[in-house]
Amino acid sequence: MSHRPYPVPAETSQVQDVVRRSRFVTRVGRARDRAAADRFLMEAKERLPGATHYCWAFNAGPPGATAQVGMSDAGEPPGTAGRPMLTVLLHSGVGQVVAVCARYYGGVKLGRGGLARAYSRGVKRALEACPTIENAERTAVVVVVAYDSVERVERILQEVDAVVTERKFGAGARYCALVPLDRRQRLTDAVAAATGGSGVVSLS
Repeated sequence: MSHRPYPVPAETSQVQDVVRRSRFVTRVGRARDRAAADRFLMEAKERLPGATHYCWAFNAGPPGATAQVGMSDAGEPPGTAGRPMLTVLLHSGVGQVVAVCARYYGGVKLGRGGLARAYSRGVKRALEACPTIENAERTAVVVVVAYDSVERVERILQEVDAVVTERKFGAGARYCALVPLDRRQRLTDAVAAATGGSGVVSLS
């Protein structure tokens, strides 16, 4: 099984809008999975302290796909933040993308329509400012190693930019992962070296 390339964020972008005295600071970056989206949210909270709301949305899959999405209104009226943000992401043509918008309330209520427009606009502008790269074509592999090799193999998977889709641990460890085609041999060689030849990398 292979996965065709598509645009993904190359780095994090940030834009700011002021709407009727409320300040909206929107950050967009890459999220290969839910855990990465959670880390991006925590980083945004650290970089943008004191906001009234931290609304977010992500799509960890290909552009327009809905199998790996999430969103939150973070205390705003339901449907006025997370959903509009996610809609923009899904129609952007960019995959593996996350957006966080920190709102600093300025004392004037914007109404449901005003909020939805403000959050949507922030994500659109941040996407426009965000450079993209092509996500490498990937192939699905299975990696099986002894349990005492887990730490080394986890590091190798990260080094080859593998997207781990499943982990199973028992007497040993079994990983299902998507690996860039041009790094599959590198993965195979590194796992063999790290496990003394006992680790196995095979096509899914």
